[in-house]
Amino acid sequence: MATQLLIYGQVEAVNKQRHLDWSIKAESHYGFAKQVNSVPLMAVEFPSAAEDYSIVFAGEGDDLLPVVIMGVRQDENLYIDEKGDWKANYIPAFIRRYPFVFASTDAGKTLTLCLDEDYAGCNQEGRGERLFDADGEQTHYLTKVLDFLQDYQTHYQRTQAFCKKLNELDLFEEMGAKFTLPSGEERTLTGFKVISREKLKALPQEELMALMANDGLELIYLHLHSMRNLNKVLQRLPKVQSEPDQPSIEIEESAEVH
Repeated sequence: MATQLLIYGQVEAVNKQRHLDWSIKAESHYGFAKQVNSVPLMAVEFPSAAEDYSIVFAGEGDDLLPVVIMGVRQDENLYIDEKGDWKANYIPAFIRRYPFVFASTDAGKTLTLCLDEDYAGCNQEGRGERLFDADGEQTHYLTKVLDFLQDYQTHYQRTQAFCKKLNELDLFEEMGAKFTLPSGEERTLTGFKVISREKLKALPQEELMALMANDGLELIYLHLHSMRNLNKVLQRLPKVQSEPDQPSIEIEESAEVH
């Protein structure tokens, strides 16, 4: 999960002393995420993301979060083409909030809005949306950015609670997926967790009812259904002209999704 930070470069707290004359010109390309093969996903995003991505889980303990798989190799995002266009209907909120991010030094009690000053859209020539007006007051644009990140933070906390409950119920198992690429190269995708169907079936009825009541069961089934999209990820690999065969995937039995 450390790779998620690679989309941020020179991160600085947003303030009117430093950024009074700064503007943000939204870029239409996503080259900043080209080398990230998974990003966090909030629980509220499952219905939209499940059509395009495989949703799995990464991390340990309180740091466990859902993520979407976007590549089968290190530093590879197969959902971004050579022009920097995002090739899927849904773009995760983690990506859409860039170049802004909340930072905290006290375990999330105090949040500070920060900006990646390396973002290509940052400028002091008035292109795009200003962060502050001539009087040093935050603009409507900056207010919308703050609202979006505060909403993201709220969903982040809800997602943490969801994952904590799944952990308490001991529903996770390690995922292992073996890939055979058109070139004949074999690779294994590990480091992620999935929900075990067998463990889910073995849950006491009262726990299942509790999951159903708070929409947790729906999220679980969306996750399980999304595992079918691993083949879609492979189909995004660059075609090898001399090898017309489609790449294939084999999910290890312990994490098989039917």
